[in-house]
Amino acid sequence: MNPQQRRQLVILFLTLLMVMVGFGIILPIMPFFAESMGATATHLGLLFASFSLAQLISSPIWGRYSDRIGRRPVLLMGLIGMALSFLLFGLAQSLWMLFVARTLGGLLSSSVVPAAMAYVADSTDPKQRGQSMGLLGAAMGLGMIFGPAIGGFLGVFSPAVPFFVAAGLTILVTGFAALFLPESLSHEAREIAGARPRGESPPSAYRQLIHSLHGPAGLLLLLGFISTFALASLFGTFALFAEARFGYGESEMGAVFVALGLVSALGQGWLVGRMIARWMEERVIQGGLLLSALGFLGLILAYDLASLAVITAIIGLGTSLLGPALTSLISQRTPPDQQGTIMGVFNSYQSLGRIAGPLLGGIIFDLFGPQYPFVMAGALFLLTWLGSSMLLGQHPSASVEAGE
Repeated sequence: MNPQQRRQLVILFLTLLMVMVGFGIILPIMPFFAESMGATATHLGLLFASFSLAQLISSPIWGRYSDRIGRRPVLLMGLIGMALSFLLFGLAQSLWMLFVARTLGGLLSSSVVPAAMAYVADSTDPKQRGQSMGLLGAAMGLGMIFGPAIGGFLGVFSPAVPFFVAAGLTILVTGFAALFLPESLSHEAREIAGARPRGESPPSAYRQLIHSLHGPAGLLLLLGFISTFALASLFGTFALFAEARFGYGESEMGAVFVALGLVSALGQGWLVGRMIARWMEERVIQGGLLLSALGFLGLILAYDLASLAVITAIIGLGTSLLGPALTSLISQRTPPDQQGTIMGVFNSYQSLGRIAGPLLGGIIFDLFGPQYPFVMAGALFLLTWLGSSMLLGQHPSASVEAGE
């Protein structure tokens, strides 16, 4: 990796770190802020789901747009959209304004992660891509560790303060990226994406969601959905499981999620790149699936806080291996002029997982018992590991160039 690539990666790392710190700042206070405006538990569920639903709708469009005009402008527009949504949250006086701010944030911010991932795909070779994707994942993981802690502290002063601080951080990051982050997508690739003959045009942004499943990245998109679905079901029901099983509250959950976040950041930032270099993406994905399966199934065997933290850390390690390896392999199986499109599609499948996971996990929790959402997730990972062992090797992980 040459000095310019390192500098660009550092800028992207800092950008995503600050973005996720800003996003995480609002998480501890948003439920109480909404409740002060009359929100019920149902309203809160819809408020969280509205963000992922908006991302599901808009991610493919942003991804395709970045293939046509470049990564940098799409990334900057997403950052500006995030700052605007945080400001609207802080200024909100009623529940409907929160829904507007949350939906607007999902629609506009859904460009940030796909554009950043496509930027890495543009500017790295396949051997370096897994490690680079892992570093971006580590930045997001660290942001989600420090953000909620900062937000809980700021919320003591006023419920609106965390939102204004998040807006200020995002504006600062936007200016930093605008000054120091050059465009990564070549002029030739933008021309190819924007000027295809009519008969060669790819499917529309929404038809691409289905069309992509039949391509070389189809299985990987499904794996992205499954891993996000399972992890979202964990976040949606884990506190209720720990309370019902052990009588644990907020402080114990904070310790467990810190362990989860630290292991995830370590796995993505340091371990996954080395594993990909040695074993290639396909085997790392299979290892991540198996570790995740063992972790989810192992939760039902936990007997105290230490065992719960260790088993949750195993889940964090498994899922931290999956994300970078999947994005690296997806980018290698996609032509250069469609990197933004496929990353937008991948983000949509992850958003779908974040919507479906908590909903189905909660239903299973209520119908069958506290441990059964994790039994479901573990069995799903185990079956996926068995299937992927046979299917992942069907396509080479060599980079796919346009016209090959």
